[in-house]
Amino acid sequence: MKSWILLVVGVLFVLLGGVWTLQGLGVIGGSVMSGVTMWAIIGPVVAIVALVVAFLGVRGLRDQAKRQRD
Repeated sequence: MKSWILLVVGVLFVLLGGVWTLQGLGVIGGSVMSGVTMWAIIGPVVAIVALVVAFLGVRGLRDQAKRQRD
């Protein structure tokens, strides 16, 4: 169960980091975050950390499946 949560949270935050990056770069407009360089920096950092979290979730699911087969 914990692995699924890590995977879902990781994927959601990767998407969130991508949106923040695009807003910071001015690609997505209509927000106070649009065109603000800070969000162009925070977005990729959040996305990278989220990728690690998602990877841990996938690894946990793979380990669970392996234990069930054995």
